[in-house]
Amino acid sequence: MTHSPPGLWLTGAVTAGGRSSRFGSDKALALLDGRTLLERACASLQDCPTRLLIAPPGRYTLPAHLGRWDTHPDRRPGEGPLAGLESALTHAPPGWVAFTGVDLPWLTPDYWHALIAAVTPGRLSVQATDGQDRPQPLGALYHTDLLPHVTALLDSGERRLRRAAPPEHTALVGGFTARTFLNVNTPEGLMVDG
Repeated sequence: MTHSPPGLWLTGAVTAGGRSSRFGSDKALALLDGRTLLERACASLQDCPTRLLIAPPGRYTLPAHLGRWDTHPDRRPGEGPLAGLESALTHAPPGWVAFTGVDLPWLTPDYWHALIAAVTPGRLSVQATDGQDRPQPLGALYHTDLLPHVTALLDSGERRLRRAAPPEHTALVGGFTARTFLNVNTPEGLMVDG
């Protein structure tokens, strides 16, 4: 992205391989303000030099103005966003991955710039905090060095994305509005004013 610290390689990754069971239909294709949730997520990351879509191959077609997105399937279908992160870390070049899902349609390039600005040596993740100082692991930066840790978690049966990065290696960034993290998991979530 523009404004990245020198030497910082950033891959944008959007996971869209979920079952959308609470939504009732494919939420990636649901419309919000005239754009699909998938398009909105990808637009927030379109300045990244490498872009990955973690989804079944052939399921989605993105508009040309969003640039090239390489599609890779979940390595563990149905296992949730931690498995999507594993796929993203596997296919990304060494460096940082900006990882989100279609559930968070309010993220913007400025959001990602704020996280990028918090990258410091010794950190393996940068996560925003909500208004109650809770880390938000979806819509976060992860370093590819976390891949062995994430794979070990999944192999042990862990599925919680919040376990993806050890707290002592995670930088936290505050100052975001509650709206930033509004999660669209049901059709009613689309009714929030943009």
